[in-house]
This record gives sequence, C-alpha cells and structure tokens, in this order.
Amino acid sequence: MDRQAELEIVRRAYAKQILAAARTVDPRLGAAFGTVRREDFLGPGPWQMLRWSAGFSYGYATTPDADPVYLYTDDVVAILPERRLNNGQPSLHAHLIHEAAPQTGEHVVHIGTGSGYYTALLAHLAGPSGRVTGIEYDPGLAARARANLASQPQVEIKEGDGTLVPFDAADVIYVNAGCTQPVAHWLDRLADGGRLILPLTSNQGFGGVAPERMASAGAVFRIERRGADYVVRWISAVAIFPCAGSRDEASERTLAEAFAKGGWQKVTRLYRDQPIPEEHCWLSGPGWSLAYN
Repeated sequence: MDRQAELEIVRRAYAKQILAAARTVDPRLGAAFGTVRREDFLGPGPWQMLRWSAGFSYGYATTPDADPVYLYTDDVVAILPERRLNNGQPSLHAHLIHEAAPQTGEHVVHIGTGSGYYTALLAHLAGPSGRVTGIEYDPGLAARARANLASQPQVEIKEGDGTLVPFDAADVIYVNAGCTQPVAHWLDRLADGGRLILPLTSNQGFGGVAPERMASAGAVFRIERRGADYVVRWISAVAIFPCAGSRDEASERTLAEAFAKGGWQKVTRLYRDQPIPEEHCWLSGPGWSLAYN
C-alpha cells in the first residue's frame, strides 16, 4: 500500500474519532473531515501542537517529524505560534459546523478563515453548486488561505475586517473569532432561514483558559433568522482568538457582567430595536438584546 492510500485510511479513522468526540452523527460532515487534507493548510512540518497539563495550557510541543499522521488527532495546531493563533480543535469545529448545517448549494461566509482548513470543510459541504466567502483580517493569512484554496473556484477569500467587509446574503455565517456583541452587518446579511454561529467571549476568553473555566469565559450561540425574528440557542463553551472590529472596553465589561450573573444557556431570542424588560435580558447593547423569551 502506498503512503497516500495509508493516509486516506488515517483520515477516515480521524473523521470517525472527531465526530464521536463531538457527539455528532453526520455522514456528510464525516465525509468532509475524511477527505480534506489538513496538512495542505498548515505549512511544512514538523508542526507545533498545543498541549495541556492539569487543565492548563503549557505551550506547544513539536511533532517528532513532518509525517502528516500527527495532524489527524483532535488537537490544536499552531498557525502563528508567536501570536497563539491556531488551527482550532477539530471536534469543536465539528460540533459547531454540524449546528450551522451548511447544505449543498448554499452560500457560506466564514469570518476568520485563518489558513483555510475549516473553510475547505465548509466548501466541501456547500459543494460545487454552492459558494464560500472566507474573510481574514491578517493579510499574510489571507494570502495563505487564497493560495491553499486556489483549486476551488467556488471559494473566494477576502482580506479585511470581517465586521465591515461586504458580502452577499448568506445562508450560513460561521464566525471563528471571539466577539463581545452581535454585529449588525452580519444580522442584516443573514438570509431568511440562515444560521449565524456566534462566539461571545469575555476578556478572559482566550489564552490559557482551563477547560472547566471556559463556560464562564465564552459561549457560542446559534442564531437563526426567521423573517424579522431571530431564534437563539446556546450550543457550546469556547475559548477563541479575539475578533478584530467586534470588541471594545464597554461591551467587554458588559459581557463579563452577563457571564458573572449566569443564564446564557437560557437565551432563546435576539431582539433588534425593541425595548425589552431588563429582567428578560441576558445581554443588551445599542439596538439589540439577547433575551430569555
């Protein structure tokens, strides 16, 4: 058996393990994880992988050599280790992408595309009849993602602030950076029936956050647009790189206070430009509220 055939077997096993860790049964998503080559998006090996001990990150460990087999585990791999910017944990992305449920033929917008691995998974799910718009703030990473995805004509990579870069109406907006508030531009561009995956993180929601503390540092919400209404459901705890353009001191402080009081798991609606009684709100800002009913 040649080496590429061996790696194909490894990828299929990896896909099964990742979906099991995500507690997700999704054959289409399994096929995506089993097909897309992670090594094509992480540069030449050896690679640096984030390691944990006693619940805390103690930094990166380098793989013994450049064998891609090391990449097919449920591990975080460095993209820019000096900035602690990583290719995130596969099982978390499997869970979040499953919740986003991108379908064949849909338009998916990926905010924070990094070097493009998870963008490629989204493109696999949207298929040749769909399209993916990846937006990356870092110019170097945007260039890498564009090169890595050059063979996929349905994918367009844009460089810039994901809160401002224009894009067509989207069936899925998949945000891979920690925000302190929902962005009006994303809500406006979400198609009817569209799903927004939104991580909200306090100023403690990135870095060496112990897993048991993630629940009070960051939360991911699934927001579905239904006409003028937005139905919301909490789907995961998270620690993730901050989102340029969607953070400021005032909203960070307000979000930290909301996490401190608890109750984010009970949020069911996002209201825009409507007065909502304070006792019904988990978090609110100018022109919006995340509320319990």
